[in-house]
Amino acid sequence: MRGRVLIRGNDLLSMAPRQLQRLRGSSISYVPQDPGTALNPALRIDRQLKELIEVHDPGVVNARERVSKVMSDVRLPTDVRFLRRYPHQLSGGQQQRVCIAMAFLLDPDVVVLDEPTTGLDVTTQAYILAIVRRMCRESAAAALYVTHDLAVVSGLADRTLVMYAGRVVEDGPIRSVFDGPAHPYTARLIAASPDIHVARSLEAIPGSAPAPHGRPKGCAFHPRCPIAQQRCREESPDQTVVGLHHRVRCHFSGDVSKSRPTLLALKAPTTLDSSALLSARDVTLSYGSNAVLRGVSVEVRRGECVAIVGESGSGKTSLARVIVGLARASSGLLNFDGHAVPIDGTQRSDDDRRRIQYVFQNPYASLNPRRTVRQILEKAAKRFRHIHGVDVSATVASALEQVSLQRSVLENLPGRLSGGERQRVAVARALVCNPDVLICDEITSALDVSVQAAVIKMLSELRDDRGLALIFVTHNLALVRSIADEVFVVYQGKMIESGPTADVMDAPTNGYTQKLLQDSVSV
Repeated sequence: MRGRVLIRGNDLLSMAPRQLQRLRGSSISYVPQDPGTALNPALRIDRQLKELIEVHDPGVVNARERVSKVMSDVRLPTDVRFLRRYPHQLSGGQQQRVCIAMAFLLDPDVVVLDEPTTGLDVTTQAYILAIVRRMCRESAAAALYVTHDLAVVSGLADRTLVMYAGRVVEDGPIRSVFDGPAHPYTARLIAASPDIHVARSLEAIPGSAPAPHGRPKGCAFHPRCPIAQQRCREESPDQTVVGLHHRVRCHFSGDVSKSRPTLLALKAPTTLDSSALLSARDVTLSYGSNAVLRGVSVEVRRGECVAIVGESGSGKTSLARVIVGLARASSGLLNFDGHAVPIDGTQRSDDDRRRIQYVFQNPYASLNPRRTVRQILEKAAKRFRHIHGVDVSATVASALEQVSLQRSVLENLPGRLSGGERQRVAVARALVCNPDVLICDEITSALDVSVQAAVIKMLSELRDDRGLALIFVTHNLALVRSIADEVFVVYQGKMIESGPTADVMDAPTNGYTQKLLQDSVSV
């Protein structure tokens, strides 16, 4: 390891472990991307917060007040009942807010935020980002924000650094970089980002980023760059100045405008069946005395994509889990392809379970880390398709082709794949079952914009080629523009607004929907 990391003149890389321990949390803090693995599952929330104070500020007498204040700042309850919960009793968004509260609890000088709003809905995201701005301003703290969400960057950062293959390829003031990108990679990232105001196709960057041990000679981006020339294959570009405090590493930055793809309007969906393929009526779900869903109804036609949106804890994922049979509703009716389906998933036929498949939000947790990709896909094919031998291999190969993965990944364990590749394997696992309905639960939230664009394009092609119906659970309203035909808005367990995507997003009638869209724009 080379270089220096300085905080108030102290080089972190030269410090002893005990010195670093004293600085962590008090001088520099960290907000991780995955709160589910960052929080101790065996400790209650209040214990984890107080433990941080006890380690760095022993003998403090107002620990409870400090915990209450920071929890209130991140819009979480401060009552004893909530603080005594374990992490698994919180939603993903609530877990992330606890991690953000822990980061700011001791008023650090520097806060490193690693994709901290990945699991948050737009309303909470806008609120948290406002808190980050305010806390940094009031405490004079510096914030280093690591993200793939360009909308967040544009609304939060003063300066941005764009990295590719371990190097900074462009950096400068946020508006200078976004309004006039000087590197082809930056330009393509912007083109791959959805626009909440315009329904258009998303253009992924061809190919994939090289592994650290396999970076090419010259400019590392040249295998994917549409304006690359022989010089790019042989010489690594030096950093050059292209504007006020705006620098780039590219031999041909003046030609970057030629690298931008033509952004096409989203094509209208093919003619859809008039009758619903799947419908859920008056679904009610409670956990103890807590009503999660209150008489919610939703339907999707063959070849249609329905988006279910709402803030964290609204009940959208609970509804999706009821539909697939992973959560047992208190009451409600489910009809699928002309026949009634038991609301209790354990009572459904194998064929109904096969035809309604689910892709989970976190590909790092949804795939068995001890099984190869081949074993994962073959197990699903054998279980639901009752096929063996050559037929299994053909089915697996077809599923991989549909998600644009090479057969070379078959012998890999999930740990050797990127996040985007893992999510494609998760989609392939559902496809080997030959489903009619695919439920996608926040499946792009952890992906960079280019991989997200590729996944969305893949799903759109599956709709066209197979007539696959999609139920897309998300809090990314800009993404809804690029994939959904219909939108259902859920708030506190109730369906408050629904209709064609353009109607709901251009002329929302409910105040909550209006607030969601306003927060999406403000981010």
